[in-house]
Amino acid sequence: MEAVPRMPMIWLDLKEAGEFAFNAAVKKSAVNVPRDFEGCSTLRKYFGQLHYLQSRIPMGAEQEAAVPIAWTEIFSGKTVTHEDIKYEQACILYNLGALHSMLGAMDKRVSEECAAGAFTYLRDHFPHSYSVDMSHQILSLNINLMLGQAQECLLEKSMLDNRKSFLVARISAQVVDYYKEACRALENSETASLLGKIQKDWKKLVQMKIYYFAAVAHLHMGKQAEEQQKFGERVIYFQSALDKLNEAIKLAKGQPETVQEALRFTMDVIGGKYNSAKKDNDFIYHEAVPALDTLQSVKGAPLVKALPVNPTDPAVTGPDIFAKLVPMAAHEASSLYSEEKAKLLRDVMAKIEAKNEVLDQFMDSMQLDPETVDNLDMYSHIPPVLMEKCAALSVRPDTVKNLVQSMQALSGVFTDVEASLKEIRDLLEEDEAQERKLQELLGKAPAPQGSPPGLAEVSKECSKYVEVHEKASFTNTELHKAMNLHIGNLRLLSGPLEQVRAALPSPALTEDDKQVLQNLKRILAKVQEMRDQRLSLEQQLREMIQKDDITTSLVTTDRSEMKKLFEEQLKKYDQIKVYLEQNLAAQENVLKALTDANVKYAAVRKALAEVEHKWNTTVQTLVASYEAYEDLMKKSQEGKDFYTDLEAKAAKLLEKARAACQAAETNRQQILEK
Repeated sequence: MEAVPRMPMIWLDLKEAGEFAFNAAVKKSAVNVPRDFEGCSTLRKYFGQLHYLQSRIPMGAEQEAAVPIAWTEIFSGKTVTHEDIKYEQACILYNLGALHSMLGAMDKRVSEECAAGAFTYLRDHFPHSYSVDMSHQILSLNINLMLGQAQECLLEKSMLDNRKSFLVARISAQVVDYYKEACRALENSETASLLGKIQKDWKKLVQMKIYYFAAVAHLHMGKQAEEQQKFGERVIYFQSALDKLNEAIKLAKGQPETVQEALRFTMDVIGGKYNSAKKDNDFIYHEAVPALDTLQSVKGAPLVKALPVNPTDPAVTGPDIFAKLVPMAAHEASSLYSEEKAKLLRDVMAKIEAKNEVLDQFMDSMQLDPETVDNLDMYSHIPPVLMEKCAALSVRPDTVKNLVQSMQALSGVFTDVEASLKEIRDLLEEDEAQERKLQELLGKAPAPQGSPPGLAEVSKECSKYVEVHEKASFTNTELHKAMNLHIGNLRLLSGPLEQVRAALPSPALTEDDKQVLQNLKRILAKVQEMRDQRLSLEQQLREMIQKDDITTSLVTTDRSEMKKLFEEQLKKYDQIKVYLEQNLAAQENVLKALTDANVKYAAVRKALAEVEHKWNTTVQTLVASYEAYEDLMKKSQEGKDFYTDLEAKAAKLLEKARAACQAAETNRQQILEK
């Protein structure tokens, strides 16, 4: 897969600007940017300068110095005008993301994370009502597209670097997750109406990529199974990869040649892997091939992120050209207050992250998934994969009968061949015995000349048929063993569903066991509740800090009173800090209770695991028996055809042997009469 041709990337057009009455010369350089990283730097610099400008002059919506700002809307081409400097910032930020998307599509593969960062900052910090192309739905779609394409680039590099198969599978699965999110947005009727005609093209490409990268993920899961010598799992993963790739090929109609090349290349790889794996398992390993839904799903590994945008980074924005427009004292005080807020957030986050790390390590060591602590529901019904096989057999009631009859017919022809070959050998042996008697009667006289021809040829041909028969006999025996192995399972699958359900193992839990399970699930729910509350409080704190702007108060506050003002303003965070401290303190007690519950759960867990293993094995065995039916029928028919042909040849040879032996006997009689 290292040399697979690259898939095309989606990129976005830049918005076109109208007039902006303030500092037009500066804006001109930001509107007519080159399509390269220098253009990105220009947009970032202009965005930062706009940030400095709006912090000094009241140019926001309905403020005294607001001026009309016009930009085109991407999808309709209409000009949209607002009297708000934040609209200018938003459009520049959109163009920054769009330009990075272009560079990413032009093989500057690091650019998609920058694009995602620009769109994320735009979505999270600016109103969504400016224009359709900057609505929440469209920006979220753009973010998922860019992150998906960035993860796709990482996948490409991981395959080139020969990373471990399981890691490559997880990276590919994450590509699928990002594109599924994007596809959900594209399928939304509101988003579709906003995008217009481009929506169909994007949706078609994204849907194709979902199946394609799902195939890549299962290809590498198959490789991992191969490394672990799980040959049954290897077959089903490669089979699934092949199925998903075929779906991608169906969806790729009308796509460019580069896509077709990538699909053909990948088909060669996956098809070869599947055929080799299936052949090896059929003839060498004979492992049961599990159903795909009985295997653990591949969880994506998000290894890319939206790179943050910092509008006040002097390394990006350059010197503040509006520094002299307002007193620096107010600006400096605002920066100091921002640092106080940042310090508060760092202190709180340090505590949260420390506790989260302990919690994550603890939960990893426990290996407790709240959703699968008990899987008792699975035992209450026949799994879909088995129901499918039962349904298939219900419309073919003569399945077992046909198989038995086919094998009986094979046995009959086999017996006929064996009898013919035995009779030929008996004739030849009798002839040899008569020949020896003749020699004894003749004494030392030279052996008579001119014995009837044909016996040597019959003997040679008989030896050849016997050798062929003996080799085929082994295959025939193996075929009967296979039939006996599967016939009982096929009878079970053909019978009432109640019998199938009864044949599947199920756990027998006591009331005490059930109580242990309920207690463990209750405490796990507490753990999740604690996590959710902690995350919610963290988000509330971040939102409060983000919205906390005391610029107006700073302008009217004496420099000597700044420290006191900061202290007063920071008190607003005391309550949420108390809630967070309580949440963090509760963790120790919750984990202690979970440890105690897990100790009691150990025996139940072992019993459930054993039953689940037996259940899965039984399901896989029954499915394997169903899937073996057609193969058994085919092989038994092939065996019957083979032995029918051999029986005809043996019958002809028997007639030939009789004639040759008769001729030899006549010859001996003539010699004796002389």
